[in-house]
Amino acid sequence: MLHDPLADAISAIRNAERAGKKDCIISKNTKLIREILSRMQETGYLEKFEVIDSSRGGKIKATLSGKINDCKAIVPRFFVKKDAYVQWEKQFLPASGVGILLVSTSKGLVSHKDVRGKLGGSLVAYVY
Repeated sequence: MLHDPLADAISAIRNAERAGKKDCIISKNTKLIREILSRMQETGYLEKFEVIDSSRGGKIKATLSGKINDCKAIVPRFFVKKDAYVQWEKQFLPASGVGILLVSTSKGLVSHKDVRGKLGGSLVAYVY
C-alpha cells in the first residue's frame, strides 16, 4: 500500500539511477509527479518521460540521463519565505549552485532558482 506516491516515485527514480538502469517505471500518475518530472527534464536530470495508460490511473516511464547523485522528497513539507532559500540550500544541497530544490508556490511547482527573492512556498523535493 502506497502512503506517499511522491516519495515512492522519487525513490523509484533514485533506485533505478543507483542500479545503473536507463529507464524507470513509476506506478502512480499524478499531476504533482508529472510536474516534478518536467522540472527534472528541464534541468537535465531526466532525458524524457511519457505517460503509459493503463486501466487504473496509468504509469509513467522515465528515461534517466545518469546525472542524479541523490534525490528525495522532503517530508514534512516545510514552508519557505522568499528570502530564506539559502538556509534550505545549505541543509539539503551539497554546495551552493549544485542541484535544485523543488518548491510548490502559488504560481505552480518551480525550482528555487526561479523564485529566489520573489515568492515563498512549500519545499517538495530536492535533486542533485
